[in-house]
Amino acid sequence: MTDKMLSRKDGGIGYVIFNNPERHNAVSMEMWAATGDILEQFRSDPDIRVVVLTGAGGKAFVSGADISKFGAERSSEEAVAKYNATTERAFSAVHEFPKPTIAMIRGYCIGGGMALATCCDMRIATAGSKFGIPAAKLGLGYDHKGIRRLMDVVGPSFAKEIFFTARQFDAEEARMMGFVNRVVPDAELESHVKTYGDTIAGNAPLTIGAAKHAVSELLKDETERDIDSVAAAVKRCFDSKDYIEGRTAFMEKRKPVFTGQ
Repeated sequence: MTDKMLSRKDGGIGYVIFNNPERHNAVSMEMWAATGDILEQFRSDPDIRVVVLTGAGGKAFVSGADISKFGAERSSEEAVAKYNATTERAFSAVHEFPKPTIAMIRGYCIGGGMALATCCDMRIATAGSKFGIPAAKLGLGYDHKGIRRLMDVVGPSFAKEIFFTARQFDAEEARMMGFVNRVVPDAELESHVKTYGDTIAGNAPLTIGAAKHAVSELLKDETERDIDSVAAAVKRCFDSKDYIEGRTAFMEKRKPVFTGQ
């Protein structure tokens, strides 16, 4: 692990924190690798029901790749391949994470930061946040997986606009594009995300997992969808103790206590 990546737990919420504030949380290869390690710990922790990804320092979520390390990490074809494989493992770890994920965005969400936020289930940002993918200003190519993820969130037209112009845009425009779910005042970001996270964590984990899995499958090409696995996830909900608990709590007019079983 690197001290540039931090994690903490708060009830049912696990936090993944990009901790490179002196570089606006620009991410090195070792930080991408550590992201997957933290997520693996949260995946196996039954107490964690929601994961929040955020940046330290108050000025950036993630401002992209650490360009100061390009000479060491992306200077040859072999090095670029290794770097791309490491980043894709991190993005896939977030995108395919079985529990709900929220990107808590304050400040710059640029390049790899926007790619990371795209992998999350939801994105909540402060009004002063800035977004953009400057690849066309750097001569970088984007893998089809990253473009597909962005396109799934904002649609093909906005995905093209973001890449073609390489410009920065504000949080309200990001919300209009469908990239950001909510825009909140700066002072309310942590409490708003905490409330969202606690609300999700209090609901039935199997139901949430089944819904997330169904959306993921339905976003695939029809020939690649595993609809049987979606049906199996729904059956697990109806066969669960949580289904009994939910019905019982409703009849008894009390808040249900779900265990994910």
